[in-house]
Amino acid sequence: MAEELDLKKFEDNLIRTAWDETQEKWYFSIVDVIGVLTDSPNPNNYWKVLKNRLKAEGNQSVTNCNQLKMASPKDGKRYKTDVADTEQLLRLVQSIPSPKAEPFKLWLAQVGSERLDEEQDPELTIERALQTYLRMGYSEDWINQRLKTIEVRKDLTDEWRRRGIQPGQQFATLTDIISKAWSGKTTRQYKSFKGLTKENLRDNMTNAELLLNALAELSTTQISQVEEPAGFEKSAEIARRGGGVARAAREQLEKETGKAVVTPQNAQELRGVQPPLLSSMDDKDH
Repeated sequence: MAEELDLKKFEDNLIRTAWDETQEKWYFSIVDVIGVLTDSPNPNNYWKVLKNRLKAEGNQSVTNCNQLKMASPKDGKRYKTDVADTEQLLRLVQSIPSPKAEPFKLWLAQVGSERLDEEQDPELTIERALQTYLRMGYSEDWINQRLKTIEVRKDLTDEWRRRGIQPGQQFATLTDIISKAWSGKTTRQYKSFKGLTKENLRDNMTNAELLLNALAELSTTQISQVEEPAGFEKSAEIARRGGGVARAAREQLEKETGKAVVTPQNAQELRGVQPPLLSSMDDKDH
């Protein structure tokens, strides 16, 4: 399932969601929905009891739910979470006595409508991402830079698709090549350097890191558009060259400032007050 994780707001509550591009449907965290509908102090336990009761009643349409890794509101780490699509959720709501049931059904319909609107007007997608990052506590300057990198990344993946590169492992391998070429680290090494596990690396980059990563991807895209490579190996060579453009810029910046661009700073330090964008050269990990 190739999903796009997001937060949706119902009244004053945030509900973790995921958009499945393949199936073109929303999935919602069941415990988040139960928390909204019941005001239960322990929605996880409520769902456990309800799920067992529904199974005993033979209600497989609700209890045969998918699981996705979603960030916990407690520690930010991603855990497997029971999720339901819109149809399953509507059936589930019928099993939960709540005065919020009808408003919630209307909200579900609105969420689906918003996605259709976004497909017609991509600017709405950008606005949705902006609001999500604001809720997460990032500064507006950082968010503006992050949104630009999303556009650059999409241009690159569109170019790869045109060259016959397959999403999934091939995309990941080329991304690693670019990352290694400009930063000296693969994606896994970079995440480890920042103390990350399942978190999104780009959401944990400083402005300087975002800019240089975007330069690497932009360079890769433009070289590929000019040379029109056929096959994975030629695209891999171009990925190394595109990353090399950003590496040269990084090394020049570090020479001028005496400070490392690639830093161990992560989202916990980036949210709210923006820390210094560059750390001491002593922090470099080569």
